[in-house]
This record gives sequence, structure tokens and C-alpha cells, in this order.
Amino acid sequence: MVIKMAPFRLPRKHIPLLARDIMSTPPLTVNEKTPMREAAKIMCENRVGSVLVVGNNGELRGILTERDMTCALTKESPDVPVCDMPVWEFMTPDPAFVYPETPIIEVMEKLRELGVRHLPVVDKEKKPVGVISIRDILALIEILFRMFR
Repeated sequence: MVIKMAPFRLPRKHIPLLARDIMSTPPLTVNEKTPMREAAKIMCENRVGSVLVVGNNGELRGILTERDMTCALTKESPDVPVCDMPVWEFMTPDPAFVYPETPIIEVMEKLRELGVRHLPVVDKEKKPVGVISIRDILALIEILFRMFR
């Protein structure tokens, strides 16, 4: 006698995780006038793919990503080398963001829909409190798969 087993399915459960549960803290920030070279050094030393750009009051103004830096290298400036130019000239201004209370599923949807790899997490004053990257999402997925094996 052969016993057929139903295909394995994970039970449908609500996972009550929020952005604050997986965000990287503290966020790495630079001022809008920071030279590109300095921003690149910060990213390299911390082994991250972005830095958040803040204004004088600490509010989120933009994000500088590896992609932005790659595009910056294609620009030609007769007067100033790109590495000495301020980040505001190459950052992505007014980036999408989430709040610490945003459910993880909404964070994942936003990352996918926008085709980005980093999302700033801000407080009510729009001051950065963390960043969620694809790396953070992958770490979460790994933990969940280990729980259900």
C-alpha cells in the first residue's frame, strides 16, 4: 500500500514584524555638502551600499547609493573632479522612506515596486533612525526558513 502525502504548505500566519525590528541602526548619514570622496570612504569603511543625506536640521534630504556613485563617475566636470563635488549633486533627492511602525510586508512591497535596495526609516520629524536594505530582508528570510525546516 502506497500512502500519498499532501504537498507541504506553511501555515498561514501573520508575522507581526515591523521595520524597527530589522532595520540597521544607527543610520550612516552625511550632510548635503559632504564631498563624494568622503561619502565613498564612509560607505567603504562600513561595507554598506548607501548613506543617507541630511539637511542642517537632521531631516532626510536624499540618499546616496552605489548606483548614484556609478552614475556620478560618468559625469564630466571641467573645473572640479567628481570626487570633490558635494553629494547633493548626485544623490537621489526625496527618497521613499518608511516609519519604524511600518509592517515588514509593506517594506518588502515598497522595495520591490520601486526597484531599490535601501529604504530609509524615519521618525515623525523625517529624521533618519535606521535603514532597511535587501541584506536585512535576506537575513530575515533566512531566519524564517530556519524556523520552518
